[in-house]
Amino acid sequence: MKILVIGGSYFYGRVFVMEAAKEHRLTLLNRGTYSMQEFGVEEIRGDRHDEDALIQCREDYDAVVDFCAYEAGDVSQIVRSLPGRIGHYLLISTVDVYERGGKTVKTEEHALERRVFSGEAGAYIAGKVALEEELVRACGDRKIPWTVFRPAILYGPYNYAPRESVYIRMMLQNRALPNFTDADGRFQFVYVKDAAQAVLKAAGNKTAYGQAYNLCQDEIVTYDTFFQTLCAVADREVLQDLQEIPITVDDAVAQQVPVPFPAKEAESELCSNEKGRRELGLVYTDFEEGMRRTYNAFQHVYQG
Repeated sequence: MKILVIGGSYFYGRVFVMEAAKEHRLTLLNRGTYSMQEFGVEEIRGDRHDEDALIQCREDYDAVVDFCAYEAGDVSQIVRSLPGRIGHYLLISTVDVYERGGKTVKTEEHALERRVFSGEAGAYIAGKVALEEELVRACGDRKIPWTVFRPAILYGPYNYAPRESVYIRMMLQNRALPNFTDADGRFQFVYVKDAAQAVLKAAGNKTAYGQAYNLCQDEIVTYDTFFQTLCAVADREVLQDLQEIPITVDDAVAQQVPVPFPAKEAESELCSNEKGRRELGLVYTDFEEGMRRTYNAFQHVYQG
C-alpha cells in the first residue's frame, strides 16, 4: 500500500513508521524535527496547515494515517487539500473522548464527552471529540472510508511523555520509588507496538470502515501493580539498593513527585478491547513483557 502519514516522527507515529515501512511505501508529512529517512520513507517537510506542503502530497494514497490532529479543522483541511485520492482515512484519537462518570466499562458505542473541561487536558479532549465528528462529516462528503482508534495510556520505547520513564529513571539514577499509600485508581495501558500493528491491520480492511476501536491491554493496573511490575523487570543490582518511599498522593503532588496516572478510583475510566479483538484479530503484549522491553530501552538512555 501507499500510505501517507501525518506526523510519524514521535513515539506512536515513529513506531508505526518503523513497522509499516517493512511492507509498505510511506510518505511522511511533518515538520522534520527527527528524520525517518533511515527507514526508506519519503519525507515532506511542512506544517499540516501549510497548503504548499499539502500540495506536494500529489499521489493517490491507499491510506492516510493521521497521528497529529488536535484542533477543529485539522481533518477537513487534509481531506479538502490533498490533490490525490484518499482510499482510507485512519484517525488516532483517545479513550478520553468518552463521557466521564459511572462504573460502566466503555465500549465503542458509549456516549462521547460533551462537557468542556478547563486546562490543557480539557482542550485536548474537546478537540478529539470534535475531530471524530469532523472525520465522519468530511469523509462522508467525499465518500472516503474512515476508521478511528482510541488508545488508552500508550507506553514503550521512544515515549517522550513523562510517564513510565520517570519512574524508570528514579529507579536507575536515584534507587528510589514512591509508595502511594492512598492511591486506589485503576487504569489501562497499551504497548506502542501493539497500537501500531492495530493500524496496520485496519488499513484498507473493509471490516474497519466506519468503525472506532479501543486499544487497551487486558490487564487493569493500579499503582501498586505498576510498581510491582517495574520491580519484576529491573536488574538485581538496582533492586538491592531500591528504597520505597511512602507518601500520600496529595503530598506527592505538593512535592512535585510525578503522579501521571489516575490516582483515585473516582478518576478511573476503564474500556473494553473486545471489539478490536473480534473484528480485527488484535492481540496485546503481556504487560510485564512490555514493561521489560520498555525498561531495557530506557536503561540505555539513563545509564549510558
